Amino acid sequence: MDLKQLRLVMPLATCQAALLTNNIVVIGLNGLVGYALLGEDKSLATLPIATYIAGTAAMTFPASLWMRRFGRRHGFLVGTAIGLLGALICIAALFMSSFVILCIGTLLIGAYNAFGQYYRFAAAEMSGREFAGRAISMVLAGGIVGAIVGPEVAKRTKDLFAVQFAGTYIFLACLALVALAIQASLRLPIIKDEMEQSESRPISQIARQPGFIMAVLSSTLGYAGMSMLMTSAPIAMISHHHGYADAAFVIQWHALAMFAPSFVTGALIKRAGAAAIIRLGALLMLACAVAAVILGTGVNAFWVSLVLLGVGWNFLYVGGSTLLTKNYRTSEGAKAQAFHDQTVFLSTAISTALSGWLLQRVGWQTLLGLTAALATIVLLGSVWFTEPNRKGAQLARESR
Repeated sequence: MDLKQLRLVMPLATCQAALLTNNIVVIGLNGLVGYALLGEDKSLATLPIATYIAGTAAMTFPASLWMRRFGRRHGFLVGTAIGLLGALICIAALFMSSFVILCIGTLLIGAYNAFGQYYRFAAAEMSGREFAGRAISMVLAGGIVGAIVGPEVAKRTKDLFAVQFAGTYIFLACLALVALAIQASLRLPIIKDEMEQSESRPISQIARQPGFIMAVLSSTLGYAGMSMLMTSAPIAMISHHHGYADAAFVIQWHALAMFAPSFVTGALIKRAGAAAIIRLGALLMLACAVAAVILGTGVNAFWVSLVLLGVGWNFLYVGGSTLLTKNYRTSEGAKAQAFHDQTVFLSTAISTALSGWLLQRVGWQTLLGLTAALATIVLLGSVWFTEPNRKGAQLARESR
């Protein structure tokens, strides 16, 4: 990756840092806020997180089509403005003590996340297929800022006002304004559409490729399993008599583990291949469940298991996203990326919505078992898929 590409990618990484700070705070906070706003039955406590992810899933295709028509920069501006509105609605929900309005606000913040998911693909487009993995990794590395800043801000702003956590959502609104300022000055090169030069296949044909199937499987099950544990972990820790500071500490380290490997994941993929990194990610997710079962429910047990979970997610998600870019032509990018991300976040919304209910009904250990099952499916799938496959290699040659 040359200096010119680096200069183009860095603003995207900065926007990603703002987005992921928002996301980490939302995921770590909304379950607790939902828990506080509900009555005796707390089984819907993670619903505000599920609506956030549902907003992402619902807007993934529209966001991709919007950017295809109006450009990446315009799409990023629209998405961030929606996120700003969502944060303001969440503030109103807290002052009104309304669980329903909170869910509406998080739904809109999820739409912001849908647009922001394309930061990594914008970076990959600018860097070319050879450096796509490194570009995706570099953008996702912006999440380290979110991992450090997010939990700390949540701790320091939760009691700024008489209504607990109102200050945190005000911070999220200010963060969206910063992202808007960066995007207003963002200059992205126009990626030439090859629709007139090559045939664009239907998504049903694209999705039948072994490499595409493996990419979607890795990203989807990795994200769903990670989110199921991440969203329920703070509630599980509170129920095991740990304090909010302990929960924030664990989530902070989990988020660091999610994004810190991004500095090397791209290079590892270039050296060993996406399939090998996906297998390693699945093994780490399995290790997360095993470690939690062995170590119990102390703070250290949560810390170890969620750090392993974070690194596993990084390898699964970056590996899946990189593999995806090798299995479509440039003219097919919008629908292939949208199909991938919509599948990821629809599945994650379901797993997140169920996590609070499952935690209350069957407990933390069962959630660990379900995550281990998802990791096993990915591991078996990665054994079935051997990279590079002939179809993926042929497609890469056609798209050059």
